[in-house]
Amino acid sequence: SLWAGVERIVGNATLPQPLCRMVDPGLTEGMVEWVVGHALRHHLGMDRHIVNPGRVWDPTCPPLARERPVAMLGTGELGLACARALSALNFPVTGWSRTPKQIDGIPCLHGPDGLARALSTAQIVVTLMPRTPETENTLNARTLSLLPKGAVILNPGRGALIDDDALLAALDSGQVAHATLDVFRVEPLPQDHPFWSHPGVTVTPHIAADTRASSASRVIAENIRRGEVGEPFLNLVDRVRGY
Repeated sequence: SLWAGVERIVGNATLPQPLCRMVDPGLTEGMVEWVVGHALRHHLGMDRHIVNPGRVWDPTCPPLARERPVAMLGTGELGLACARALSALNFPVTGWSRTPKQIDGIPCLHGPDGLARALSTAQIVVTLMPRTPETENTLNARTLSLLPKGAVILNPGRGALIDDDALLAALDSGQVAHATLDVFRVEPLPQDHPFWSHPGVTVTPHIAADTRASSASRVIAENIRRGEVGEPFLNLVDRVRGY
């Protein structure tokens, strides 16, 4: 696959050969930059100053990064890279995955109880999980209600990880202050979708990360070499798990 996500391929019974997902340094770097950039945007309250038609002088300072907990939902290749980058900026990052993981320097939780704990303190939530039947609507009315009021959502993972209607309701109530969304259930996002016009939503057009030929071609060439000499493939997909 030329992309990190393989949900459109993995269930295709006509493709019995080994399937490898793309783990590309350029793709990872792009994702880290998008996540860090939008996390800092919301952490620093940049919108208040960039869009200030009333010329309001508000000298309120943001908290320090170490006072802004982040929940990284998904600790695979991309989630881990983003978690480490945010942690390097002193954000207290908690990783969450469906199954147990141990990562040096990043406290990790897992399962339904762990998700509740991770969300209960998170002022910024990043969703970077694959799309599977188990991950669909991970953020729904119940789980969004666990967040501290005024939390921010960043979703560069998969559109189906969030229940759209539940997110809109949480935005309208103020439970969620803002959602920056890069991925959607239908792409391009339909012109009449309420995300376009909602003041609490930023839409970016699936640009958080891209597969760049200059770096991805090396990954592909290495896997071709491995296949020809019988060595284990890189980033082999588990077709049962779906990623």
